[in-house]
Amino acid sequence: MYRWNSPDSVATVDSWRDAFLDLHGASHMTVADGAPWAGRLEWQRSTKYAIALCGNVQEEFARQRRHIRADPRGTFELLMPIAGTARVEPQGSAAADIGAGALAFCEIDRPVTFAHAEDFVSLALIVPGAEVERRSPAAARRPPALNGVSGLGRLIRRMAFTLHEEREQLTEASFDFAGDQLLDLILFAADGGSDSAPAEQRAKIEAEIRRYVRRHADEHDLTIARIARALGWSARYLQDVLQAAGTTSRDLIRSERLRLARSRLASPGWAGQSIGCIAYASGFTSHAVFTTAYRQEFGVTPSSYRKTAGSAAPP
Repeated sequence: MYRWNSPDSVATVDSWRDAFLDLHGASHMTVADGAPWAGRLEWQRSTKYAIALCGNVQEEFARQRRHIRADPRGTFELLMPIAGTARVEPQGSAAADIGAGALAFCEIDRPVTFAHAEDFVSLALIVPGAEVERRSPAAARRPPALNGVSGLGRLIRRMAFTLHEEREQLTEASFDFAGDQLLDLILFAADGGSDSAPAEQRAKIEAEIRRYVRRHADEHDLTIARIARALGWSARYLQDVLQAAGTTSRDLIRSERLRLARSRLASPGWAGQSIGCIAYASGFTSHAVFTTAYRQEFGVTPSSYRKTAGSAAPP
């Protein structure tokens, strides 16, 4: 599912309410019906992310436990007010007013009451809860309040607004890629905006990258962008993880391809194949590139190693 709303899809209070609840989940909602209707709701949705600009309507939204049981969403939402002020009252916490410049990251499946006047306008990014839990269990347990006026928070807001403005020009893959990068930034900011993300999380992600590369090392289209799409992270974040581990995606892929080729050079099952054939089948683009990389890594040529390993060279 990849779609955005048409200009007349929220032309009445009932259509506005239906679209809003479809995005945010079942709840008790009270909306002031103006004449003429002036409510604004512009959204874009893929199977993974959604972004919505909402406002110009007096509203009270209460999502209670009974609503959550009936309509669990498994999502988190980053609320970015643009104008006006809203009253937010999470269950078990004191009520707070949020206005332009604030960033409120909250779990949709926790009870909350949300109310604002007609002058309130906000942008919301809706993200999968499973991705938040996998990337930052601490943020999933205690969603943070972020500063959207400066630093990373300001960058997050600008990226989110750009995503909303350009949404109709993006393919689903591009939309999800932008959503992945935004989520990375949100959770990075939640962890303090420094390279102090839990070492356990970085080690887990590094292990995921290495496993994926090892499984797909012989495939010629293996790149950091493809790895990022497969694992659900941004390429930049994976590059940072590998850099912290003392390597790069290029070096890791080359190392795994060399390991694979080395095992094949010593394998009786590959004795009938030329070195060039083994090089190509292990992900290298040419015999010459493979021979140079192999000598640099192991100190001998592939043919010398093959003889030492006891595999008969093909005619």
